Amino acid sequence: MHITRRNFFRFMGAAGASVAVRPPSVHAWQSQAPPDPFGCLVDLTRCVGCRKCEEACAKVNDLPEPERVNCQCTIFEKDRRPDDTSYTVINRYYTGTVDVFDKPVPTYAKVQCMHCQDPACVSACIVGALTKDDTGAVHYDVSKCIGCRYCMVACPFEIPAYEYYDPITPRVMKCTFCQERISKKGGLPGCAGICPTEALTFGRRQTLLGVARKRLKENPGSYIQHIYGEKEVGGTSWMYLSSVPFEEVNLPLLPDTPSPKLSETIQHSLFSYLWSPVLLFGVLGACMARFNRGNDQKQNNADKGGA
Repeated sequence: MHITRRNFFRFMGAAGASVAVRPPSVHAWQSQAPPDPFGCLVDLTRCVGCRKCEEACAKVNDLPEPERVNCQCTIFEKDRRPDDTSYTVINRYYTGTVDVFDKPVPTYAKVQCMHCQDPACVSACIVGALTKDDTGAVHYDVSKCIGCRYCMVACPFEIPAYEYYDPITPRVMKCTFCQERISKKGGLPGCAGICPTEALTFGRRQTLLGVARKRLKENPGSYIQHIYGEKEVGGTSWMYLSSVPFEEVNLPLLPDTPSPKLSETIQHSLFSYLWSPVLLFGVLGACMARFNRGNDQKQNNADKGGA
C-alpha cells in the first residue's frame, strides 16, 4: 500500500487519539522521606537574639565572621536572609506584643534551610546534586552541580543562595545541617550546641514533636497552638514554636502537600510509556491533515470553476 504524507499524518493522528483515550498506567507518588530523621526544634519564646548560633555556624562551616557579631542593636534594623556567606541569620520582629510597662517586646527568629522531608530542591535538581539522606540533611554535592539554579526557584522557603561572584566554580550555598557532625554518635549542629537559652533542641524528629506537644499542652497561653514544620510541605526537619503568628516572623503559610507530589505526578503522567510525545505528534498530524483537506477542497473548487 502506498502511504502518502497525508495518510501518514492521519495515521499518527489516529494513533495519538487512541493513546489519549487510554488511561496511562502511572504509579502513585510516594514520599521518599526517611522514617525518623534528626531534626531541630526552635522555640522562639526562648530566643534572645544573641546571635551565638550565627557565630558557631560560621566557625563550623569555615564561613566569614558574621556582620557586626558583637553588636546587637543596629544589625536588627534590616531584615536579613541566609546567603552564600552565612547559612543562618537571626532577625528581630515587633508584632504588637508589649510588656507590663507598655514597651514593645521583640520576637527573634532564626532562619536557615528547613531540610524538608520531601524537598522541592531535590526533586527539581536534574543532575542529582541534592539528595535527602537518612540523617535528615539535604546534602549538596558540588561535583555534580551544573549551576542551573532550579533548586533556588523550587524552594518554598527561598533558601539556596548562589556564589555569583565566582564565575569559574560557583556553588549553591545553604545550611548543611552539620551533616558530618551529626552522622557521628553524639554530634550536634554547631548552632544547637552553643545556644545559651536552649531555644534550639536537637534530636530525632518524632521525639521533638513529642517535646513540642508537651510544651503546647503545659503552657497553652504561651504559644500559638501549632508546630510549624510538622506538616508544612509534607514536614520539615526544622520545626518552630512561637507565641506570635508564624507569618509575622517571616515563616510563610504553606500547604501540607509536599511540593514534589504535584510536579512529579504530572511528569510521570506525561512521560509514562512515551505516550505524551505520541499524542503531541498525533495532534500535530490531525492539524496538518485538516489543513491539507481544506487546501484540497479549495483546489478542487478552483479546478471546477476553471472547467
